[in-house]
Amino acid sequence: MRKPDPARPYIRAFYEHNRLRFLGTAALYLLEIPVMLVVSWVLGEVVDAIAALDAARLLRLLWVAAGTAVFIGISETLYYRALSGWLGRALRQYKSYAFRRLSEKGISAFTRESTGRYLSVLTSDVTVIVSDYLQNLFALIVLPLNFAATLVFLLTYSPALTGAAVALCVLPFLGVAAFGPGLARREKAFSDASEGFVGKLKDLLSGFAVIKSFKAEGEAGRIFDGENRGLEQARSRRLLWRGAMQGVSSSLSVIMQFGLFFIGAYLALRGSVTAGTVLIFTNLSNSLIQPVQQIPQLLAQRKAARGLIEKLAATVEENAARTGEAIQPVLTDAIALDRVTFGYEPDKPVLRDLSLRLEAGKKYALVGASGSGKSTLLNLLMGACDGYTGSISIDGKELRAVDPDSLYDLMSLIGQNVFVFDDTIRRNITMFRDFPQEAVDSAAERAGLTAVIAEHGEDYRCGENGAGLSGGERQRVSIARCLLRGTPVLLLDEATASLDNQTAFAVTGAILALDGLTRLVVTHRLDAALLEQYDAIFVLRDGTLAEAGTFGDLMAEKGYFYSLYRVANG
Repeated sequence: MRKPDPARPYIRAFYEHNRLRFLGTAALYLLEIPVMLVVSWVLGEVVDAIAALDAARLLRLLWVAAGTAVFIGISETLYYRALSGWLGRALRQYKSYAFRRLSEKGISAFTRESTGRYLSVLTSDVTVIVSDYLQNLFALIVLPLNFAATLVFLLTYSPALTGAAVALCVLPFLGVAAFGPGLARREKAFSDASEGFVGKLKDLLSGFAVIKSFKAEGEAGRIFDGENRGLEQARSRRLLWRGAMQGVSSSLSVIMQFGLFFIGAYLALRGSVTAGTVLIFTNLSNSLIQPVQQIPQLLAQRKAARGLIEKLAATVEENAARTGEAIQPVLTDAIALDRVTFGYEPDKPVLRDLSLRLEAGKKYALVGASGSGKSTLLNLLMGACDGYTGSISIDGKELRAVDPDSLYDLMSLIGQNVFVFDDTIRRNITMFRDFPQEAVDSAAERAGLTAVIAEHGEDYRCGENGAGLSGGERQRVSIARCLLRGTPVLLLDEATASLDNQTAFAVTGAILALDGLTRLVVTHRLDAALLEQYDAIFVLRDGTLAEAGTFGDLMAEKGYFYSLYRVANG
């Protein structure tokens, strides 16, 4: 059974609701065929009219030439207008489809993959696809038809000279065909180098503040130079190969033209053809050469560009989100972990034989020293990794069998690393969706954002990754967006770490006061007034559950939690 073509849906996106534009553009491009024949006919007729000293014939040909020139100008203008419309829609649909498919991937994919790869396939690769896949398509349609029309036209003048022209066409074909496979390899190598360069550049620019503070500009420059050198070497190899292919092809094409001209001259001396006929054949030799010369080259370029589409399809499919059973966005019983063991590397577990239970509607704190597995546990609950042993169940359903989309409707995570979009405060809170003003105001108030909004206004642009806000303000935006979404389960990973003590106390208190939510809060702030509000506190130590109980119970036991509390509070 034939395997489905992964690139097919992406290619289909070029033409969806865009076929009429494509057909119109192709029709306008096809006008090139009769135009070239008319131009060559006029030139040949002019030469024969000169030889016959026929002034009236020359005058008629002048009017035909003028009309042809006007027609060329109008048709070319219409063609490029149609082409821009078709290409614009095709690329919008292609990139939109690719982005939608990328957005279907699970959280785990984006934690393991480089965003530089996505940037490459949606920017630099698209440029190659436009020139070598989409625009080449019209040439691949017209060139064979032009070749056939030219042959029929030339046969009416001289079958013998037409046969010589066809035989000479073999020369440029052989030259171009030899270079095709090498071009595809070099296009792929250039795309890979571009992906690596974009990824490294993004990495260096994102960490620029760290580079400056550690005075590592020289080292960063050498890393950049290495990636830059690799990219330009790959570009040069591709350009040199294209140049060599073009050079060989052009040389053989000139040989063909000279050969055809001298054969025509010989036939003219014998009286078999006129001088005008020789000019027509010489002028139309390009219409015979171009298909033979360009079609193998265009096919090679198109194959290489198609490889970039296949690369995008593979990028989307890699680490694709798993499918599973949809669950309702409500927790009726509990989330239970039963002897869960997990590690990011083999034989290096971060969590070990962990069992605990989060009952619906209750409040839980998760504490422990740095590296004890707190953030890893929250990531597991969000479905970021499914390579654990043991069981994580939601109302009795195994997490690995749950559809990720429905999981995200059930729970949301406020993480340590907050991302704020380069947009307004309001759109960052609402995540670009429409919510009632009262709901937005309530979420902002509970997150401690009221003063920030009063100072800047809801329409204040936050800047790239929230550069216009302080760390604490970015954190409050993140908290507000989760509170506004209102999922039944709320996970907080050091959500108040960037806030001052007073604000952190107020925000945490507001979250704990919410009715009906199941909350699991990772915190390093061991404040008795807050800790007493939790139904239970889970204490992790080296990936295992060291203790669990209420604040009063754990303090009475004077175990590991008691030690942590005493250290934190002096």
